[in-house]
Amino acid sequence: MKTLENKFNVDMKNIYLTAKKELGYNAARFLQLIYEIGGLQAARILISKNDGTYGFEVLWEHNRLDLSVEAHVLKPEYQELFTEDERGTCRKRLKDFGYIC
Repeated sequence: MKTLENKFNVDMKNIYLTAKKELGYNAARFLQLIYEIGGLQAARILISKNDGTYGFEVLWEHNRLDLSVEAHVLKPEYQELFTEDERGTCRKRLKDFGYIC
């Protein structure tokens, strides 16, 4: 499980790097959160926000919801890291913004 969590943590850092490189979006607070509490806990905090996050909006505006935490939570390889409720929240948010998952 720890290895899977480490892989997820790397993926969360890669979201930051890709968004910065491809979109010019510097999600410094997101990266700081990952370094402070880890990618898994950061993801849980971010997906639990009722109104979503600014970063999600930025990714939506650029048609890059594939880079969202929500999209990563729904990847089959990470299913065991999240509850069905957490995955359902991600699925609904992505669907509400027109992202097919």
